Amino acid sequence: MATPVLHIGNKNYSSWSLRPWLALKWGGIPFEEHLIALGGEGYGKSEIKAVRAVSPSGRVPALHVGDAVIHESLAICEWAAEQTPSLWPSDPLVRAEARAVACEMHAGFAAVRRDFSMNIRRRLERMPPLKDDTRADLTRLYQLWGGLRARFGGEGQFLFGQRTIADAMFAPVATRLRTYAVEAPEDAQAYCAAIFADAAFQEWERAAEAEPMTIETAEALYR
Repeated sequence: MATPVLHIGNKNYSSWSLRPWLALKWGGIPFEEHLIALGGEGYGKSEIKAVRAVSPSGRVPALHVGDAVIHESLAICEWAAEQTPSLWPSDPLVRAEARAVACEMHAGFAAVRRDFSMNIRRRLERMPPLKDDTRADLTRLYQLWGGLRARFGGEGQFLFGQRTIADAMFAPVATRLRTYAVEAPEDAQAYCAAIFADAAFQEWERAAEAEPMTIETAEALYR
């Protein structure tokens, strides 16, 4: 079988691309990377021609495995876990809980995603005013992270001790907290620090910092 190809968006901006990219890296799964610059005609409408050529949804990431196309982040992560089962906890009930929180991130935290767009290389000097629903999202986030690490983290630094897909799903959120100078509890800061210290994340971050600014609307937030 040919080497899988992961089609992704800009590393500075594409939170959904980062998630399966980390899962594949953590799983030791060989893959080729094809980066498509976001922005321009069709952006925001799932109509970028280069993306449409590789993804039926018009969105990235999309993983090509032979003739198959997996065009959704969590589905790509699940495929990776079928190749490397250690990407989920080994205990069935703990594994179910890890899947539940990964799905919660996938479908929830809408206010955080709305107000804190991903921009890895940027840093605000102070946290912006927060809306009530954003505060509620952050409260849930801190409770979730702290509770999981207390129950399952053991001596490890991640939510379930070892790196899992749950961590891959939350990694972009850690970058958002850093970008927007969000005031977080110490245990949440420690978890974010563990993400930032990970070698695969640092590889992604270096590439993100080196990218040209291509999405003017995102960069304009910081001018």
